[in-house]
Amino acid sequence: MYSKTLETASTTRTRIEPDFDPEAVRHLKAATGGDLTVGGPALGAHAITAGLVDEYQLFVVPVVVGGGKHFLPNRVRLQLELLDERRFGNGVVYLRYRTQT
Repeated sequence: MYSKTLETASTTRTRIEPDFDPEAVRHLKAATGGDLTVGGPALGAHAITAGLVDEYQLFVVPVVVGGGKHFLPNRVRLQLELLDERRFGNGVVYLRYRTQT
């Protein structure tokens, strides 16, 4: 499988880091006045395991597909508080949770 590394960001508010460094993300999170977004199961799993994620926004699609990437990392237990939910006419449900501390 061919994989090309992204070398430049398309916006000035985007950083590209070659490795996941939880301490660097903690510093960036503390210094940022806004939200940080983490996307993708592999990067998300690292951030969840490091305790960096404080909010989850999920779209549940009414289609079952066997296989693929895991939604959450193994051996992680989270207590979540539901903040918002929306149902769409096509059966998709949006869920927004905050991590309880």
